[in-house]
Amino acid sequence: MASTYTPLGVELQATGENAGTWGTKTNTNLQLVEQILGGFTQQSIAGGAQTTALSVSDGSTGATLAHRMIEFTGTISGNQIVTIPLDVQTFYILRNSTSGSHTVQFKYASGSGSTFTFSASDKGDKIVFAAANDGTNPDIKTLAIGTGIANVVEDTTPQLGGDLDVNGQDIVSTSNADIDIIPNGTGDINLGADTVQIGDNNADATLTTQGTGDLILNTNNGTNAGNITLADGANGDINFTTNGTGAIKFNDIAYIPQQALTSSSNAVAWDAQAKPNAFHQTTENTTFSAPTNNIEGSFICLEINYNGSHTIAFNTVFEFAASTAPTFTSADGKTDILVFRYNGAVWQEVGRTLNLSES
Repeated sequence: MASTYTPLGVELQATGENAGTWGTKTNTNLQLVEQILGGFTQQSIAGGAQTTALSVSDGSTGATLAHRMIEFTGTISGNQIVTIPLDVQTFYILRNSTSGSHTVQFKYASGSGSTFTFSASDKGDKIVFAAANDGTNPDIKTLAIGTGIANVVEDTTPQLGGDLDVNGQDIVSTSNADIDIIPNGTGDINLGADTVQIGDNNADATLTTQGTGDLILNTNNGTNAGNITLADGANGDINFTTNGTGAIKFNDIAYIPQQALTSSSNAVAWDAQAKPNAFHQTTENTTFSAPTNNIEGSFICLEINYNGSHTIAFNTVFEFAASTAPTFTSADGKTDILVFRYNGAVWQEVGRTLNLSES
């Protein structure tokens, strides 16, 4: 009776066979077993799209498929397929060390059983089990590497030694660097939480758009929602827009901080945009110049505190009731308060309170 061979090439000698060579064959079998248990080999799969068949070598060592770990090497310019015979049953540690952005599939030579594929960007390791669980359609089953955790959710303290590549989209973290979360194509980033916190402990937090787009805050994905828009660009507006006939409601006091105006060379310059609620303590006789950065429909308020008997005058862009400026108090320790509205051409007086005691 002639010898037979296992699917990985180990020779099964028949009784009474191989007189004089039995020891040599046994040694070869032991070397084969050692190779199968812990052997390492490299298999070049360089080239364009192709199938590389790993074949058995009956009764001799060296067959790629009869090694525990197989490292795929070479520069590939197309998707690769690596096959093993239908009857091989063992597990492999596979390493994809190829260069080139193409897939590497490991499967049985034929049939519709499950397979394993390194993605085009996956240059890593994988443990797979060749099940030989069907004579026609056997499966290649994948096993977890390392701690035996098959899913990230099972690791309560995961750590990465590099970037996290999510199907070609990266979450990148390096020392003192940004963390970039980039969606796939035009996809959005959805945070499924009722509360989202930003910023380091005890530090200011900044929410900034990328590029030249406006920052828009709204509700219900923008459907039937009012919004707050921070317009991009120098001198851009901040717009509060209600939904339909809705109002802008302040549940607490709203105020515009009061800021000082000073007189130099008997003139007061006034930036209406920067200091809409202003006060001036007199130091000399002075004239209020035409305000700058005027905005049609806006209001400005002025409190004048007299620190001496100084005279006050206004540029002609200020229009007083009956086109006549009031007689200002101009007495030490007294206060005058004036309110104006800009109509696009002049600042029209809408209110005055004169001769108040300075507090």
